[in-house]
Amino acid sequence: MQQKLTQYLWVWLLWLAGFYAVWLYLVIGLGYWPEAKAHWPIAVAMAIGSYAAGSTPMGGGTVGFPVLVLLFELPATLGRDFSFAVQAIGMTSASIFILARRQPVAWAMLKGAMLGSLIGTPLGIWFIAPYIPGLWIKLVFAVVWASFGLLHLYRLNEIAGHTGMTEFNERWDFKVGCWIGLLSGAAVASVTGVGIDMVLYTALVLLCRTDLKIAIPTSVIIMAFTSVLGVIVKNLTTGMQPGVFENWLAAAPVVALGAPLGVFIVALIGRKPTLLVVALLCVLQFVWTMHCEQASLGVTGILLSTLAIGACLLGFEHLRRWGAKLVGERNAALVHTSTTTSQPAVKELSAS
Repeated sequence: MQQKLTQYLWVWLLWLAGFYAVWLYLVIGLGYWPEAKAHWPIAVAMAIGSYAAGSTPMGGGTVGFPVLVLLFELPATLGRDFSFAVQAIGMTSASIFILARRQPVAWAMLKGAMLGSLIGTPLGIWFIAPYIPGLWIKLVFAVVWASFGLLHLYRLNEIAGHTGMTEFNERWDFKVGCWIGLLSGAAVASVTGVGIDMVLYTALVLLCRTDLKIAIPTSVIIMAFTSVLGVIVKNLTTGMQPGVFENWLAAAPVVALGAPLGVFIVALIGRKPTLLVVALLCVLQFVWTMHCEQASLGVTGILLSTLAIGACLLGFEHLRRWGAKLVGERNAALVHTSTTTSQPAVKELSAS
């Protein structure tokens, strides 16, 4: 394994060299250093966010979005576009590192999700995201991440206990991945800048009972793909929000190393402690959002947001039960096949 890592690590190092060459040209050659220096707080925040991006199924925007929107009180649309931009560097860097390490990935479902995202994310950017008010963007983020955090707080031992992956068949995995990429790319990633990785991860661990060592790298790669796609689509069509570039200049050199570092460190300390901390942060950001927006939401809005979390959790439980049913059916079919194929051999042995 060490030999394979050494053999392919040059690809990641080449990527890093290319990125930092471009970044240095921007800040020194084109004189953008004052802008990068002025936005140093987001670089500090993304030092934590990039670690989470590489070690959990949550993109760096999981930290970047609430910091910009809730702490710095910037527009939610800026937080969304910044998430795309910073993850296009951090998650891509982590993905190249993952592939260089030859880590196992759920390829069939990942390929399907990439195809679905290729269609769903641009459609969401053009036809859904422009019509979502800033408050609703905050609420979608808060509800989805809080429900994801609560799922891990009460199912973490079960999720962390999976080994390998239940493979039904590649065509089935590919189709499921397509629907995940299409729907979550259009309805979640295009609105908040993050989330498609969490949806794919949830399907892998609840539906396919996938090992975290497979599910998390797969989620990192789909978020990298969707982020790069989002940046390309927005730059070519709708344009990025003002302020994204300056914050990106400050954060990009941090996440380029931070996300791969998360991939490496979590292999040493285990994923459960990191997932537990991030799950708590997901719940706390919901409480923070409700506190900051209580004047706009009122009691009714806060209650509806809480009920939305309950609906998400019910959806997770339904997915988990469906996964259990599929695994049971698959195991029964395997037993039946094994029994059927062994019968002729028994008869032949008896005859002899």
